[in-house]
Amino acid sequence: MKRISLLSVFFLALFFIFHPASAQTNQPLVLVMNAHGVIEPAMQEYFERGIHAAEQRNAQALVVQLNTPGGDLLSMDNIIQDIRASTVPVVIYVAPNSAMAGSAGAMITIAAQVAAMAPEAAIGASIPIDSSGQNLSSDLVTKQKEIMKATIRPLVARRGSVATQLAQDMIDNGKAVSASEALQAHLIDFTATDVNDVVQKLDGFTVSMATGATTLHTANATTEPLDMNFVEQLLLILTDSNVAFILLSVGVLALQIEISHPGTWVPGFIGVVCLSLAIYGMGLLSVNWFGLIFVGTAFVLFILDIKAPTHGALTVAGIASFIFGALMLFNSPSVPSFERVSVPLVVAVAIAIGLLFAVILTFALRTLHSPLQSGVQTLVGKSGFAKMDFGATGQVEVGSELWSAEAAEGSGQIHAGESVEVVEVKGLRLKVRKK
Repeated sequence: MKRISLLSVFFLALFFIFHPASAQTNQPLVLVMNAHGVIEPAMQEYFERGIHAAEQRNAQALVVQLNTPGGDLLSMDNIIQDIRASTVPVVIYVAPNSAMAGSAGAMITIAAQVAAMAPEAAIGASIPIDSSGQNLSSDLVTKQKEIMKATIRPLVARRGSVATQLAQDMIDNGKAVSASEALQAHLIDFTATDVNDVVQKLDGFTVSMATGATTLHTANATTEPLDMNFVEQLLLILTDSNVAFILLSVGVLALQIEISHPGTWVPGFIGVVCLSLAIYGMGLLSVNWFGLIFVGTAFVLFILDIKAPTHGALTVAGIASFIFGALMLFNSPSVPSFERVSVPLVVAVAIAIGLLFAVILTFALRTLHSPLQSGVQTLVGKSGFAKMDFGATGQVEVGSELWSAEAAEGSGQIHAGESVEVVEVKGLRLKVRKK
């Protein structure tokens, strides 16, 4: 019996070691996401995965710490649909201090079952723009605003007329408010200093779900972070305009090296990978593709300067073309401000690439004007010694090689072992004279 009891205790201990959650089945769980960045497909995937994980694990709530300037309206619509279809209450917490829920982020915050903000956060400025970041035409903007307002009104109506009017002003007039102003208008439910404060204030809070009213119990809840996975982080990084610009520059430069030195597959591989990632990122950004023409022209000018006798003029023109093309690509008036590339970064990369090609040009010119370093003509002026006595023709050794030789005029008889100097190369025969 003692042996059986010991075995039972042993297996029970193993069970709790490998299934620790089973020992805490009565402790509520709150999952915490950190959504920092532009609202786009990668962020949408993150929201979808977070909501799915919260539902699978039967969490009390899903808290999303949000900080975004806005983003893609289609991704925003999909996120709102996921939030409203969630069986777990979604809490949007705009934080930390100085964070913002701008444009699409404001609509997502309002759509959540619970909305909270850090004391110094901001929300609003939700005027619709087109996919390239430009203002819509008067007719189209009116239609888009009405659609957005019709979508948001049922979600914010429970908060009262003042909150509803404020939400509509965000869309109509681009209005933005502070956390205290949003709380006063009942656009949000409360302010909180951090995630722990949010969880405490959620205890006993009643939320309206599709299945009816639900009261949250988070007094002793365990908070567990749900961070972005590697793929989501990579996709979010690729939609950073600065990263996309660097990848584009490295990709084109690597392909130029591969083209000018074929057979070294490493630059070609790096170039293809970088360009593929850059094109993917730019495909999600509001870029002006016309700028690629000037970027490509810049690299053509760099290559031509190596082969043309312009001595740097085309490299300078290439730098100017590269800067102009990059700024047109990423910083056109049609591109939203939060998607624009850093101007100092563009200038620095352009100068670095220009200096690289200037170094290549210097070496090319030095090689062009340097004396011939290979071939039989390099033997002229070199010394050797006669292998035999001869008056007209014989054999000499020059540079450890045995050559047929003929004596130059006025050299007279050359004896074996005498030093000679090469004065001319005639086919495979050297013309020599005594030193």
